[in-house]
Amino acid sequence: MNETTYDVVIVGGGAAGLSAALVLGRARRWVAVVDAGQPRNAPAEHMHGYLSRDGMPPAELLATGRREIADYGVELFDDRVVAAESAGCGLAFTIRLASGKLLRARRVLVATGLRDELPELPGVRERWGRDVLHCPYCHGYEVSDQPIALIGGDEPGAAARAVHLALLLPQWSPDLVFFPHTQQLTEVERRRIRARGVRIVDGKVVRLAVADDALRGVELADGRAVARSVVFVAPTFVPDNAVLTALGCEIGSDGWVVTDSAGRTSVAGVWAAGNVADPRMQVITAAGAACATAIAINADLVAEDSIA
Repeated sequence: MNETTYDVVIVGGGAAGLSAALVLGRARRWVAVVDAGQPRNAPAEHMHGYLSRDGMPPAELLATGRREIADYGVELFDDRVVAAESAGCGLAFTIRLASGKLLRARRVLVATGLRDELPELPGVRERWGRDVLHCPYCHGYEVSDQPIALIGGDEPGAAARAVHLALLLPQWSPDLVFFPHTQQLTEVERRRIRARGVRIVDGKVVRLAVADDALRGVELADGRAVARSVVFVAPTFVPDNAVLTALGCEIGSDGWVVTDSAGRTSVAGVWAAGNVADPRMQVITAAGAACATAIAINADLVAEDSIA
């Protein structure tokens, strides 16, 4: 094998990408990880639900993972992919970085995650990851029994998630107010939400009230203000799949890359893992899925190398 060609180039250095790199490095594969340094959970002070790492700052997990993969010879590039294409000679790919460096790979694993498109309301982006949240499994315990607001919206996917959150959040606090905002609730949805003890306040939300660097409430267009200390929103999830589309991978009608259960895409030699393939994954599940994908990639390389 040409010494300039990696067995696997992993695009994305979050929990999924680093977990895959660890497995492949331990399998003595020559691996490169390209990381643009924009983790989705960077605004959060702590992550939760990761056995043995509960409460760890997200940056600490990534720093630990980087040290671990380096011990197995994995090369890390703090860089951004600007172009990706098939090299035109069997299962071989070229990855061009913003720095101008060109990487060659037998296989490509994309683990670039997703981005959260937040409601365009003053205060939401500024408080994101602090007292504006979206995942009760990630942060609900820390805000238990506090006065919580949930703000809806009219984007179809986000609207459905808002209703789901309205039914789910009372497990963490009995004091939940749902502001549909621009979302049109059906009568069935209203009955189900009220059956959970949730108060529904109609009217357009205009801003979050903040004072002394703390969330104080939700303000509506008609002048009403409802005191709250935590706000949940339902972002629109958008996959960071530019590398996958550049390589010609099939994207489903739902906007997400099509993969099999192991993470294999429609393009031979290209794989996907983590939130870029499944928006429901948390840190621990993204890491676990990427581990399984890494094992499948190694088996794929073994199969190629054992052709008589």
